Amino acid sequence: MAVFITGDVHGDFSRFKKEVFYEQAGLTKDDYVIICGDFGGVWDGSPRERHWLDWLEARPFTTLFVSGNHENFDMLAALPKEEWHGGEIQRVRPSVILLMRGQVYDIGGKKFFTMGGASSHDISGGILEPDDPEFRKKRKRLEAGGALYRVNHHSWWAAELPSEAEYQTARANLEKHGWAVDYIVTHCCPTSVQDELSGGAFQADHLTDFLDEVAQRCQFRYWFFGHYHDNGVVREKYVLLYEQIVEL
Repeated sequence: MAVFITGDVHGDFSRFKKEVFYEQAGLTKDDYVIICGDFGGVWDGSPRERHWLDWLEARPFTTLFVSGNHENFDMLAALPKEEWHGGEIQRVRPSVILLMRGQVYDIGGKKFFTMGGASSHDISGGILEPDDPEFRKKRKRLEAGGALYRVNHHSWWAAELPSEAEYQTARANLEKHGWAVDYIVTHCCPTSVQDELSGGAFQADHLTDFLDEVAQRCQFRYWFFGHYHDNGVVREKYVLLYEQIVEL
């Protein structure tokens, strides 16, 4: 069994073409590629989107992903839940699977803790409400000024950050496993790692602070994350991924 990990794809699966991800030759559905959030393949339910999800399903491997911040959380929430390898999942396709927040999975005899989500950084212009009577006027003003904005339940969801219940689930599952896993997969990273990466450019939030707690309390070999659109390694075991695909 092989496990590969990569960063944000935002609905663009071109890095998984045979001529790019040539390592897929010889892989089977018992081999895995994990995406560290901003999967973006469940967004609008369009024919184009369904085509690319079917294309991904046809790859020889199984695709796993944690949620990022750029996901349609209304559509993800509608997917049924089931048990898989010791934790809860939601299936997009038979072999395209969302690894849910706060879960611990046994994959090939290794324990993976997953905690998707992150705060959006591209909302300096604010969040618009689509039923606001002045929606069009506000959107026009923001676009004229080149401001970054999102629209609630159309391009932004409050569920980009975990709920209190999901934090409780995460702590309970880590407690059940003695706060010891092999790998951690998230979208953003602990506050202290984020500060080191960005020099304080990104603000801490409840999730990054929680991940700091996990970093301090949990024993693990490597921590993989995306979100920051770069590739690199911090403190030897925090691995930031974007376009790179690495094998465990």
